[in-house]
Amino acid sequence: MQPVIETSPLTGETVKELTPPSLEDIHDIVLKARASSESWAQTPIEVRTDALKSLRHVMIDRLDEIIDVLRRSTGKVDMESLTSDVFATISMIDYYEKNAAEILAVRSAKASAALIGNSFFVERSPLGLVLVISPWNFPLQLAMVPAITALTAGNAVVLKPSEVTLSVGELIQDLINESEYPADLLKVVSGGPDVGEALINEKPDKIFFTGSVATGKKIMSAAAENLIPLELELGGKDPMIVFHDANIHRAVHGALYGAFSNAGQTCVSVERLYVHEKIYEPFLEKLVKEARRIKLGSGKSGDIGPIIDPRQKDIIESHINDALEKGAKATLPIERRDSFFSPVILRDADHTMKVMVEETFGPVLPVMMFRTEEEAVGLANDSEYGLNASVWSRDIEKARRVASRLVTGNCAINNVIINISNPHTPFGGEKKSGFGRYHGPEGLYSFCRTKTIMINRGVLKKEINWFPYTRAGYIAVKNLMKILHGKNAIRDGAKKVLKILKGK
Repeated sequence: MQPVIETSPLTGETVKELTPPSLEDIHDIVLKARASSESWAQTPIEVRTDALKSLRHVMIDRLDEIIDVLRRSTGKVDMESLTSDVFATISMIDYYEKNAAEILAVRSAKASAALIGNSFFVERSPLGLVLVISPWNFPLQLAMVPAITALTAGNAVVLKPSEVTLSVGELIQDLINESEYPADLLKVVSGGPDVGEALINEKPDKIFFTGSVATGKKIMSAAAENLIPLELELGGKDPMIVFHDANIHRAVHGALYGAFSNAGQTCVSVERLYVHEKIYEPFLEKLVKEARRIKLGSGKSGDIGPIIDPRQKDIIESHINDALEKGAKATLPIERRDSFFSPVILRDADHTMKVMVEETFGPVLPVMMFRTEEEAVGLANDSEYGLNASVWSRDIEKARRVASRLVTGNCAINNVIINISNPHTPFGGEKKSGFGRYHGPEGLYSFCRTKTIMINRGVLKKEINWFPYTRAGYIAVKNLMKILHGKNAIRDGAKKVLKILKGK
């Protein structure tokens, strides 16, 4: 396995250097996790949620240390780490801690009229071993949320964090070890793509991947060799539609936060801004004015941190240059200092530009004019992605109508990004933004096997549809179909069916 090095996005200095485990070591880790999963699957849900509670307490007790690690590893502004990484994770832990028992409880289901006399139940059981492969942009939240969801459902987890943020993966292992989870139930295995490939070759019972479309395709192809189920949370090119009747002040500040928080390194960042022609110029004027107030920084100072992965810088610059060459205009000076990019707002953008069709993943906001509701919907849907979107209008009925027409997994009205953090509701994408859902009840279900059980008390000697077939039985079933599904109830047919069921 190739050694991996974590470097500071602020200084370029080495933060951590690591030699990944060998193939034999990886195999041993997986075997121990599988063994641990067998007893964990039989552990009462109350014990599993107690473990969640202990993890929540550990994280709160070590909150300052967690923020420090995130700052060193990502260079983020502390407020970003606190809200988007830590608070979002704690909220999800709290939700499953309080609701997992009810969500996973065995549920009774109705029987159709033709199956009267039988009872139906739906139960869910763990899959076994789940492989979570997480990214570098929110290295705590996007690793821990799927991991703790899988653990709460009764699975063991092997977590492969991004090699860009090795320190955060090490921290997660430490937090789990300090909590009330059995040894070997969650193991962090760090390394590069070769480690991820080795873990997939161990044939986990499910793969949960968050990252780029290109890597997602490779993982899906590898998983297909052994028909391993997987869930993909991939990229986004999220549209923001601002109608002329929107609260302009709120929409401007929403656009700035949506585009530039975490330096645009968010899968649900606003990456396309569509503004109605009636307010296009005044909106842009206010947008640029407010953008000048945003400060670059890290830790306890500033608003926008650095680009975390050095490889992303070239993509950001290529998108800006392509847009300028094709007629877009920069409304602010385009400045880059080491790993920092000042906010970039490009007016007069269109869909011939990479910045409007490919994921930029940086602090760049292209703006385009629209004239009608129909045009706005068409532009928003003209994308290979479909993760999140937002619609801005005081006319909630109109905004609701537009939101329903957008091909996206999630949508907010008069707000941005924060809608995905609600632990009660499912989150996931459409088209090249991936498939599957996590968060909410769906999140737990996605890490379970679903089984339907039918119970018959065994009172009758035989069922009407069993051998040997009889003419009387045929007529009875035919009449039953007419009673249940025909235009009118047939009393005579009902009487015949009842006589046969009673054995007369």
